[in-house]
Amino acid sequence: MHPILADWRRFGAYLVAWGLVGALIAAQLVAAAPFAWVEALAFAVPLSLLFGFVGLGAFWVCQAAPLHLSRLFRSLGTQLVTAVISAALWFAAGRGWANALDHLDVFPGLTTRLPAIAPLLLGLGVALFLLTAAVHYLLIALGASQEAERRALEFEIASREAELRALRAQIHPHFLFNSLNSVNALIASQPEEARRLCVRMADFLRRSLTVGSREAIPLAEELDIAEQLLSIERVRFGERLSHLVVADEAARACAVPPLLLQPLVENAVTHGIAQTIEGGQVRIEAARQGPELRITIENPCDADAPGRKGTGIGLQNVRRRLLALHGDDADVRVFPGGTSFRVELRLPARAMRGDGGLVDA
Repeated sequence: MHPILADWRRFGAYLVAWGLVGALIAAQLVAAAPFAWVEALAFAVPLSLLFGFVGLGAFWVCQAAPLHLSRLFRSLGTQLVTAVISAALWFAAGRGWANALDHLDVFPGLTTRLPAIAPLLLGLGVALFLLTAAVHYLLIALGASQEAERRALEFEIASREAELRALRAQIHPHFLFNSLNSVNALIASQPEEARRLCVRMADFLRRSLTVGSREAIPLAEELDIAEQLLSIERVRFGERLSHLVVADEAARACAVPPLLLQPLVENAVTHGIAQTIEGGQVRIEAARQGPELRITIENPCDADAPGRKGTGIGLQNVRRRLLALHGDDADVRVFPGGTSFRVELRLPARAMRGDGGLVDA
């Protein structure tokens, strides 16, 4: 669609601009010929508005003759020819308008003065059309720039969503990798416990698949999933594993990405509890602090135990998901200590609307 006609405010400003051009032409007529201000304005302003409508056609001429270096002279030649034709037609319309004003005795003798201003009107017609064409070239370039920005933004959003889907897809293989190791450890010595573990794993995977398809869930639901995961691990570790969840109500109402804590809880068990002889407690704390939600996962560790090599997917997954969703407004901090290991998450405190969307909490 025409960029000027697409917006009524832009079209209104366009008409006002041509009204001002008409006033300037009237001033030229008063200075160059024996015109009074009233008759000069009555002749020039309607004629200028008419040329404004004619000038709208410059948009399609500009589209047919774009300003490319390979076709620059051809495009300029096309615009010049079109400008001359438009100026001639405009002058013919001006003659008709002068005849009408003359025959109606509004301004007698106006037609006889027209030949004296013919060069001025023809020259102004050519110049005004070329100026209008330049404005349309600018509007076309602006529209192309905005379209390129829109497409770049759509590509960025699509790329981010694809990355988030890929990161979510990593969570289940990571969980299965760790859980199958647990089943393998139990299957020879405690086959009944291994069977119970498989059943709980199936229930957990069924729930996590449902939750993982959502964009966000309340932290209360995420904490419940983390506790379900810890109950699965407790089948393997028994009394060696305990957990504590401390979260205020304001924090529980905040929205978080689904399965955000799962890799961190798995790491706490695999690299913490499993490496200590006496086991220990996995502690999860969450608190709303102004516009931020802060979550901490802490587990005991054995400073003297040899480091266990892992894939590194868990912590990296959480960090990349928060970066893709919130940029610099979120981060992941790791605090390794002699007898404990702590991970702190910081992200914007947002609440879920009824339609599933997010708003600042």
